[in-house]
Amino acid sequence: MNLDDWLAHCERLHPKQIDMTLERVARVRDALGLRFEAPVIMVAGTNGKGSTCAMLESIALQAGFRVGLYIKPHLVHFQERCRVGGAPVEADSLLPHFEAVEKARGEVSLSYFEFTTLAIMRRLSQEPLDLVILEVGLGGRLDAVNCIDADCSIITSIDLDHTEYLGPDRESVGREKAGIMRSGKPVVVSDPMPPASLAARAAEIGADLRQLGRDFSFNGDRQQWQWVGREKRFSGMAYPSLRGVNQLLNASGVLAAFEALYQQLPISAQAVRTGLSMVELPGRFQVVPGQPALVLDVAHNPHAVSALAQNLDQMGFFPRTHAVFGAMADKDLAQIFERIAHLVDDWHFCDLAIPRAAKADALAESFEALRLAGRLKTPGQPAIHRHADPLSALAAAAAEADPADRILVFGSFYTVGGVLKNGVPRLQSAKHLPT
Repeated sequence: MNLDDWLAHCERLHPKQIDMTLERVARVRDALGLRFEAPVIMVAGTNGKGSTCAMLESIALQAGFRVGLYIKPHLVHFQERCRVGGAPVEADSLLPHFEAVEKARGEVSLSYFEFTTLAIMRRLSQEPLDLVILEVGLGGRLDAVNCIDADCSIITSIDLDHTEYLGPDRESVGREKAGIMRSGKPVVVSDPMPPASLAARAAEIGADLRQLGRDFSFNGDRQQWQWVGREKRFSGMAYPSLRGVNQLLNASGVLAAFEALYQQLPISAQAVRTGLSMVELPGRFQVVPGQPALVLDVAHNPHAVSALAQNLDQMGFFPRTHAVFGAMADKDLAQIFERIAHLVDDWHFCDLAIPRAAKADALAESFEALRLAGRLKTPGQPAIHRHADPLSALAAAAAEADPADRILVFGSFYTVGGVLKNGVPRLQSAKHLPT
């Protein structure tokens, strides 16, 4: 069986795509004897997890440490989820670990996410690593990744998403995310206004809570920024190479985690500066130069779309913005559209090759109903188009755009991944710039 065969097998095993429990995963973990010798940093949150993991990895690599990273979901190839030494592993190297999980599970039924998580973590556990970084999927308390005890936890922003599993308000979501905390271990919270449930859980189990604004802080000007923690200080730092209004929040949480683990993972100021300047993460406000310019962002919930809108607003002047959008059917489309419609002149809605996705027709109908009800502020009456997939939507947008315009591709990972599957597009309008 090749990797595609194994992934298809994982899709068929369990009756539910999402099954919130740790009991089955823990049984298979024990059968595998799965454990890590290196320190483990676990990252949970609504938004900012991917950026936080990428910064952790980049700084640790610059400090000379060998790093293993589990990050998700992938954009194009599944093996992007498993990185060693700063690069995705070879697909074939995962096969023995899928086989091991299959043997160890016996009669235990695992979901796709649970099975693949165990296989990737087993792959990482057999590497000689200095640091393991694990990104939580949905929630925290009952996420498959949480079958591992972290040496340090990071909780990024808290907002509403997956409310059917995590609860209807930020306090409920916070309680689920707080499930990754461990007694006596540091937990970094980089949300500037965290729900009280996080501190309550930390106090309940005796975790070492490190809160932005109390235990660490940052400030800066147009050229550089500074970070101050309980015992350490980093000054004169260039801004992270990742774009976006929230990246200093993420970077501050990363530095707080490294401060907490300094005895095990000593990090120099130079490693911090170089690591932040070199960090890359496709699909997170990724701006691709061209005529027109192309912006790729996996913002797919209202909180992330608000940040995306702010970032777009700070890019400068573009005559028109053309949006390619695809999303899962369970997303809060009304809130998403309300937060970004004022910046978009033309919409290209697309189908996605996954059953949970909303169809382009449904997206268009939802948008038009909100517009007619007066709930959307739009620049005139936007054109609405429907497409069978993200690539055809991008091609249509590029054909309509003038060289000075910009095209925004956002929403699901499947939307951004759909336009990246043949490489990063470099757009060149057939139209001519005015003389």
